[in-house]
Amino acid sequence: LDKKGAKLLFQIFTEREECKATAVATNSPFAEWDKTFGDPRLCAAIADRITFRCTLIQTGTESYRFRITEAERRS
Repeated sequence: LDKKGAKLLFQIFTEREECKATAVATNSPFAEWDKTFGDPRLCAAIADRITFRCTLIQTGTESYRFRITEAERRS
């Protein structure tokens, strides 16, 4: 994201905080988010907003779609 996009996303998370449920899906662990958002402080603020009183569900690194595709190829 460019800086403007990252700030807009931060604003959305801030406005939804403690008001509405928000689901976030990503292939990147938190440690790599600074590459996406560019600004380490903004990245930390976004992570802070979305992890406050949250439930994290980690599904692992194996792709569900890839597993299905491989099973279909073997059939």
